[in-house]
Amino acid sequence: HERASELNSAKAKWQHHYHHNHNPSRTHSSTMNAPERYQAFYLPDGETKIEYEKDTKVPHAATFRIKKEDHTLGNLLTSQLHKDPKVLFAGYKVPHPLEYDFVLRIQTTHDHSPQRALAVAIHECITEVRILAKSWKDEVARVETERGKPTADAFF
Repeated sequence: HERASELNSAKAKWQHHYHHNHNPSRTHSSTMNAPERYQAFYLPDGETKIEYEKDTKVPHAATFRIKKEDHTLGNLLTSQLHKDPKVLFAGYKVPHPLEYDFVLRIQTTHDHSPQRALAVAIHECITEVRILAKSWKDEVARVETERGKPTADAFF
């Protein structure tokens, strides 16, 4: 009987804590420690978008901190870097979920630099996006012509 009483007391305390902290009518937000949304993309004047640090222990390797970006760009660049035969390693991480930047690490062959590999990967991503946008616009124009009515305005 005493054990059941202890369990009921613990359950009551947990329920009070849960309802007190998860009540949607309370004025505080569950994201009260989260940064303001604009901080995800706003780069203050004078702050650099990409920071470079050469690796002093591993040859032909460097770390880049890319600010105000997230997994979307980190994964895209890493995937593009993996296509380059002169890139030996490429990987990224987001150091903290409430910080809007990621760290990209690149190691290349002796005849290629990590900076050059990143520049080429960025250029190739931009080229692929332009090709994709043109293909999309061409297909929308084809469908408009086929249907005899405009549909592109709904997308652009």
